[in-house]
Amino acid sequence: MMLVEIQPTLYQSSPLRKACGTRHSGETSSNECRSVVKKARNEIETWARDLELIKVKQDVKAFERLFNSFAPKIKGFLMKSGTDNAMAEECVQEVMSTIWNKAHLFDPSRASASTWIFTIARNKKIDAIRKQKRPEPEDLGWGPEHEPDQEAVIGLQQETARLGQAIQNLPEKQRFLLERAYFSDMSHSEIAAETGLPLGTIKSRIRLALDRLRHSMK
Repeated sequence: MMLVEIQPTLYQSSPLRKACGTRHSGETSSNECRSVVKKARNEIETWARDLELIKVKQDVKAFERLFNSFAPKIKGFLMKSGTDNAMAEECVQEVMSTIWNKAHLFDPSRASASTWIFTIARNKKIDAIRKQKRPEPEDLGWGPEHEPDQEAVIGLQQETARLGQAIQNLPEKQRFLLERAYFSDMSHSEIAAETGLPLGTIKSRIRLALDRLRHSMK
């Protein structure tokens, strides 16, 4: 199970809240819930196929679909986390450029398309902040830069791979909420508004997910 994107306004409608397990008039509809989840999964599969088309054929139509799906979401995600409008616009362009040029790096066995794309967005935001804090040329030290320690680089890559696998091994209910909280940078209240789950349930599942990750990474 990969990251499921369900628009908050859509989920808040009464039939969907009923369908996906939120009690309404004492009834639930598993068929409607399955329909919603199926639609979301189809969307996820479409994103993965579009990335494959960009990778293999540099398919412009596939890129346009991803751009239309993700550019507004990425900008909203960045601005919600404190980025100003200008930086958010710049980061969106860099993220989409990275998707076009590095689609070959996407591995669907390690993360969903949306998780991969939002991770790029988070990294671009960090890079932009670092550039703002970078010293002026006259303040830079002279002399050759030290090459990064290769053993440390390999160790970091291995740790990152282990973490990605540990996240994929989480129960899907825990993984879904963890990804919303950490990859989409949503607060517990925002997740509750989107999913209809009680705050206590959200906090409990995220806490259990983090405990499992700590145990896996020991």
